[in-house]
Amino acid sequence: MGKRHTPEQIVRKLRAAELDLAGGATAGQVCQKLGVREQTFARWRQQYGDGKADLALRVKELEAQNARLKRLVADLSLDKQMLEEVARGKF
Repeated sequence: MGKRHTPEQIVRKLRAAELDLAGGATAGQVCQKLGVREQTFARWRQQYGDGKADLALRVKELEAQNARLKRLVADLSLDKQMLEEVARGKF
């Protein structure tokens, strides 16, 4: 199996490809520049080419942000618990 691309890489490559196609390049030339087969390019366009990619990236960003916030809340809750124990003299 060939090289795996992340969704972020695919979206960036598709954006560049769309610019090249708009500039008059053929699909074959675009695929050669991207280093992928035409079948791969067609699959990428089907999966990511209709705006779903931007939405998928946004969801991924929000999931990462949510994970960071959950860790922050857990850390703050632990800090609060420790301070309450110290305040009650249970240390």
